[in-house]
Parts: sequence; structure tokens; C-alpha cells
Amino acid sequence: MKILTIDTSSNCSSVALSNGSILLGESILGEDRSSSGRLPEAVDKLLAAAGLAPDGLDALATSLGPGSFTGVRVGIAMVKGLALATGKPTLGFSSLAMLAMNLPHCAYQVAPLFDARKQEVYAGLYRVTDLAQPLREDVVLPPQDFLSTIDAPTVFLGEGALRYRELIERTLGELAIFPAWHCHLPRAAAGAALALNAAQAGNFIPLPLLNPRYLRASEAEIAKRRRDAA
Repeated sequence: MKILTIDTSSNCSSVALSNGSILLGESILGEDRSSSGRLPEAVDKLLAAAGLAPDGLDALATSLGPGSFTGVRVGIAMVKGLALATGKPTLGFSSLAMLAMNLPHCAYQVAPLFDARKQEVYAGLYRVTDLAQPLREDVVLPPQDFLSTIDAPTVFLGEGALRYRELIERTLGELAIFPAWHCHLPRAAAGAALALNAAQAGNFIPLPLLNPRYLRASEAEIAKRRRDAA
């Protein structure tokens, strides 16, 4: 099954092209807020290198969040546009599960963290074998609140883990483990593995239901609630 997978949930956008369990190509656009604007070119180059047209794909996949509100929307919008143009089915997955997939068969539980700003993190807790299995639901909360729930050796990764590394180490001591630097970047290729598993299980998402999972209200929604309450 040939799947084009897009992730724009953080500063580091990426796109991957896979055929079953074979990675045909991946483009990592770097930690740059403008990287999502280069996605169409990255997609075109990956398809061209593989000798494929969009119609030659079997499915399209994207991370659904949590993460950057604007970024998540960009990835989903691109997948929806391609799906409308080609008629191909769509798949979605948690961006935190995708990040946890950087540590397959990890001996410890894995806590992927994105910086949610406002002194909060998007946080998940996973057991990772071939795939990332959630030990609890993804959440958004102050990092100290998340750390208060950790009582076993845990590998922390992601931009949120790096930002709050001092707090994590001070709070958890030897229970906190940090992997090598290259493990902290989200990769669409890891999302492609989640997408393939979902496709094999028949868990496609109808286009009207392919929506962001932000975990908290946007600034616009918060402002509207305040206006309505006033």
C-alpha cells in the first residue's frame, strides 16, 4: 500500500512516501516556522523521485495533533485537498504517538512532549514495541502536573522535553532518561508506520471527520467565549 504521510504539527515539518513497510523517501524540512510552506514542493519531489503521480497513491495520511494550531491545519488541509483531487482514502494519527515511534522497542515507557506555550506541554505516555501503544490519553497541562504522575523510569523526548529538561531532571532524578539529539525531531516516516497499521485494520477516516485534535481551545475560541460571557 502506497501512502503519502504529512506531519506539520511542530516546528519541524516532514513528509514521507512509503509502500507497505518500505520507505520510498522522506523529506524533513527542518525546525522552521515557515517550513510548512515548502510542503507542496517536497511532496512533488518525493512523488517524482518514486515515479508516482498522486493518482498512483493508495492512501493519504496526516498527523491530527496535538501541536501548533496553524501547523496542524496546514497538514490536514493539504491531505484533504489531495484526497478531493484523487479520491484516495485518508488516515490520521496522534502527533505524540508519531514522536514516540522514534524509540521502537524501548525498554522504558516513553513520554513525548511538545511545547504548548503558556507554561504548558502537550504530553503523552506510551509503551513502544513495533507501534506506539498509549498508556493514557494525550493531554495538555503544566509540565509539573504531568511529572507528578510519573513513578517509573521514563524516556522523555521532543521539543517540550528539551525546553523543560532541567525541571524534569530536578523533579524525577534518575527516573528521567533523555535519548540522543536526533530522536527529538518528529518524523513523518514514523507516522507512516502508524498509518499503515490503521489502513490494514480498515480504520480510514471520512473527510468530514478528518479534523484537528488540539486538546484545548484556540485563542480565537477563548476570546469568543469571553465576549459571549460578557
